[in-house]
Amino acid sequence: MTTLRGGTVEGRAEGPVHAACEVIARRREGAYWLASFAAKEIAERAQPGQFVQIAVEAPHTLLRRPFSIARVTRTGASAGTIDVVFDAHGPGTEWLTGINTHDVIDVIGPLGTPFPLPQRKVNCLLVGGGYGAAPLYYLAESLLRKGLRVDMINGAATAERIMGAIEAKRLSASVTFTTEDGTMGRQGRVTDVLDEVLDSSGAGVVYACGPNPMLRAVSERCAARRIPVQVALEERMGCGIGVCFTCVVPVAGRDGQVRNKRSCLDGPVFNGARIDWDRWGVPGGAAPEASALPASAPATVPGTEPEAAGGGDGGEDVAPGRAPRADGGEDVVPGRAPRADGGASTPRDELWGRS
Repeated sequence: MTTLRGGTVEGRAEGPVHAACEVIARRREGAYWLASFAAKEIAERAQPGQFVQIAVEAPHTLLRRPFSIARVTRTGASAGTIDVVFDAHGPGTEWLTGINTHDVIDVIGPLGTPFPLPQRKVNCLLVGGGYGAAPLYYLAESLLRKGLRVDMINGAATAERIMGAIEAKRLSASVTFTTEDGTMGRQGRVTDVLDEVLDSSGAGVVYACGPNPMLRAVSERCAARRIPVQVALEERMGCGIGVCFTCVVPVAGRDGQVRNKRSCLDGPVFNGARIDWDRWGVPGGAAPEASALPASAPATVPGTEPEAAGGGDGGEDVAPGRAPRADGGEDVVPGRAPRADGGASTPRDELWGRS
C-alpha cells in the first residue's frame, strides 16, 4: 500500500492510497454488476460521494477507470471492504465482469470530494437515476446517523434498471420509483414527481446522482424553488487526480465568474445551481424562471462536515460522484494563473456550517 498524500482529519487518516485489493465478490445486481474488494486503507478513509480509480487489463485500456464508492463496511465479518456498482458498456467494464474471487486488482482511492453533510436539522431528498442511485445509499446511511430524515426518488428506464429498490425502502422515510416504460412505480422521469415529493417530504436540501441531463433538470428545478442542491457528476476522466484537465466543468464562483473546475479533484460533487450547463454542453433547459441564475442564488448543501467514520454510477470512464479543497483554493482554466487571494470556488452559508 502506498499513500499518495494524506494526513489526519479529526484523528482519521485521509487522502488516497494506492493498494492491491483482493476481489471478495463479483455478482449481478439487477441489470448491473457489483464488485467487492478488500481495501482496508481505502475503507478507513472513504466518505460518501468519493470514488476509486481501478486499473483494468483489457486491450487498449491504458487509463484507469473511475467508479463511485457504493458501500463501505468497517465492522463485522466484511470489515475493510468497499463495493462499486457498474454497467458493462465498454472494454474496461466488460473486463471487470470477468474478474474472479481472490483476484488482485490495482486500486487508487478514495479520490474526489465527498457530499457535504448538513450542519443543522433539515430534511434531505436523494434523487438517483439508474445505477447512479448506488452511492446515494451510502450517503443515506451517513445522513441517518446524524438524525436527519431521508426521502428518495429512484428512477430508471425500466424496472430491471432500478438500482437497489429494497435498500431504498430500508433507508428512507418514503421512496418514489419512476420508470419511463411504467413497469415499476410511476410512469415518467424523476423530474415528473420532483415537485410533489419536495412538497410532501418538506425537503430543505437535495442530493442527486445519475445521468447529467437528469442532474441538470433536477438542479434547475431546485434552483427555481431556492432549494440547495448538490449533484455528483458524470464526466470522463484521464488521470483522476487533477493533472490532465480532461474532466473540467464550468462552475460559477461567488463573484459570478465561470471557471473550469476539475471534476476529479474539486468534484465530482458540485453545487448544481452554479454549474453552467449550457457551456458544458449538457442537453436540457430550465423553465424561464430558472434559466438564468445569479451568482448568489441557491445556497450550497447544508454543511461540509466530513463523515467521521465512515456511491454511483461508476461506469466506464465515468465518475459519478465528491468536499471542498482543504486549502480553500480555486482552480482556473488551464493556462490561467490562479488568483492571488485564493478566492472561494463555491458559495457558503449556515446550512453547511460555512462562514
